[in-house]
Amino acid sequence: MFSIRKIGVVGRTYRHLARYRQILTVFFKYGFGDLIELLKIEQYIEIGLQLISKNRRSRLEKLSRAERVRMACEELGPTYIKFGQILSTRPDLVPVDFIEELSKLQDNVPSSPFSEVSKIIESELGAPPEDIFDFFEKTPLASASIGQVYRAILKDGEEVAVKVQRPGIKKIIEVDLEIMLHLATLMERHIEEMSLHQPVKVVEEFARTLEKEIDYTIEATNMERIARNFLNDLTLYIPKVFRDTTTESILTTELVQGIKVSEIDRLEKAGLDRKLITVRGADIILKQIIKHGFFHADPHPGNIFVLPDNVICLLDFGMTGSVDRRTREDFSDLAESVVSRNESRATQVLLKLTYWDEDPDIRLLEKDVADFMGRHLYKPLKDIKIGKLLNNLLKLAFQHRLRIPPDIFLMLKAFSAVEGVGLMLDPDFDMIKQAAPFIKEMKLARLSPRRITDDIFRLAIELFQFVQNFPKDILSITRLIKQQKLSLNLEYKGLDKMLSTYDQISNRISFSIIIAALIIGSALIVISKVPPLFYDISLIGIVGFLAAAVMGIWLLVAILRKGRL
Repeated sequence: MFSIRKIGVVGRTYRHLARYRQILTVFFKYGFGDLIELLKIEQYIEIGLQLISKNRRSRLEKLSRAERVRMACEELGPTYIKFGQILSTRPDLVPVDFIEELSKLQDNVPSSPFSEVSKIIESELGAPPEDIFDFFEKTPLASASIGQVYRAILKDGEEVAVKVQRPGIKKIIEVDLEIMLHLATLMERHIEEMSLHQPVKVVEEFARTLEKEIDYTIEATNMERIARNFLNDLTLYIPKVFRDTTTESILTTELVQGIKVSEIDRLEKAGLDRKLITVRGADIILKQIIKHGFFHADPHPGNIFVLPDNVICLLDFGMTGSVDRRTREDFSDLAESVVSRNESRATQVLLKLTYWDEDPDIRLLEKDVADFMGRHLYKPLKDIKIGKLLNNLLKLAFQHRLRIPPDIFLMLKAFSAVEGVGLMLDPDFDMIKQAAPFIKEMKLARLSPRRITDDIFRLAIELFQFVQNFPKDILSITRLIKQQKLSLNLEYKGLDKMLSTYDQISNRISFSIIIAALIIGSALIVISKVPPLFYDISLIGIVGFLAAAVMGIWLLVAILRKGRL
């Protein structure tokens, strides 16, 4: 886990000052000055509106809030780009328009000097690149914010792709996460509506997610797991992982020479079958999701290569998703009820797949689901696009404050991405028709004798455990009551802002009392003519009056800046 520490006043002022100001400056630049004021951190920013030209300001005003957030993340670098990308998979945390915008985030950046990359390889593998590899190309094949990919040849002649993390990237991420955690803490403290979204927990979860993403051994395991699932399937090829030259910061895999699925002209020249590629690609993602429950969560065109004989090759397994059997079955029920236009059943299954803070209005939800089906489903099945359908279903869920778990959303996103690639290769591709046999197979599997026997056996075990533990639980509760150890914990939400306001009021009253005491004390000293004297007036009294005046002006300015006298 990243060693994230809470930033105190000293840390915020000295240890992270430059980066802190840079982040606040970018927020200010993209029109989030109101947020800076609400967080009460404007004293750490030394710029004003004068630094932003009128033309730029007018251009920013034309952009949506989601677009400005995306642009700010791009300018703030790796940590914030990754934060935005991960938030784009969390419909339970951010609105749909933000998800669409944050999905556009790209992290192509200039490469680091090879001399620094060489030091990382030597540090991780115990020897310089020339001792481990027969050849190592100094110019990267690809360069992103977290890592760079190089072509190399092992001593045994195997051609490989070596992904190396950028020098110092972990330290950069740690500093950014500490600042991010501090900003999230201020949001919870000063913005009441933000506290409901628990921004501190969001940042902590982001840190855990990012930690997994920059651990290349986890990506290697993901590749090997999917390769095992498709061991006897010749339509998919997963590059081999070389564990001897793979660490947390270095990933070495087989270098695949294929054609990107988006390069239509090259596919045509190579004599490859676009329709067959489309069908195989869709079947691969459907098998991963519906059969295995573990899938590649980012199947965009850049991560899909086509090899000879129309074999599909998937790359970049940093983002994967996993769904249990019950969720897969519920999803198949949802798909079937939507296609069969059964709004009551669709509403019930949608509620099973989501969670919420406040109970939704079931009748209104069912009405909106019926309206949704009327707008999107009364047309030939081949004209129904899953991507658009799922996007509108997501908006419907968000309107009713239903939260979709991250892995389910990743599953929906993977479906949508594969359909987009399929339509690019074959405009007549029908994703619903392709998915129908898999959904039917899953429904039939639930009725198999073995599955029914397994379910009955599992329920019998759970019932037996409940009956066995129930008397013990009752005795434990009774014992706690007798020992007066049973307590009721009440959690008060929304008090932080009120307590902060009371704290501010008490500080101002204390400040005012000190000013009044200075004025009275100085007046007594002047009347008593306590030496030293200046024109027969006590200098100590004059200093006291000046100090009281400065403090009074300071207090008045602080009050006026908050807009309340």
